[in-house]
Amino acid sequence: MHRKQAIMASGILLALLAAVPSFAQQKRAIVVGEAKGLPFSDGIVAGNTLYIAGTEGTDENNKLRPGGIGPETQAALDNIQKVLKKAAFELQDIVSVTVYLADIKDFPEMNKVYKTVIPDPKPARATIQAAGLVNDARIEISAIAVKQKK
Repeated sequence: MHRKQAIMASGILLALLAAVPSFAQQKRAIVVGEAKGLPFSDGIVAGNTLYIAGTEGTDENNKLRPGGIGPETQAALDNIQKVLKKAAFELQDIVSVTVYLADIKDFPEMNKVYKTVIPDPKPARATIQAAGLVNDARIEISAIAVKQKK
């Protein structure tokens, strides 16, 4: 390659790199309230993907919803919906969910609530028992959502 062609190619490459926003510039924190004052965000938007932090079944005062696994599951899913809304995503955008249960015996009751909230097609999901959830919660749910192009 001649020197002039190499300089032109370098200039074109630099122009292309400048025109494409970096991943870091696209990253945006979503804070709804649950993570206020804590060293994490409720969600992070990177490009067309939203990563939702582990979310417990708490109310606006960060108190667990009383009544056991059913109400806690509903509250956790309600909190996930708040993060989705603030980030301009929808329940239908969720592609992956991880459910952490303090007691795996709560699985059937959690599923009763989960299937009434999460629309079809259901996202991929993993459910595990995890000892010692924060706040003595019975459940914590994290999710990943991808905004579909319309």
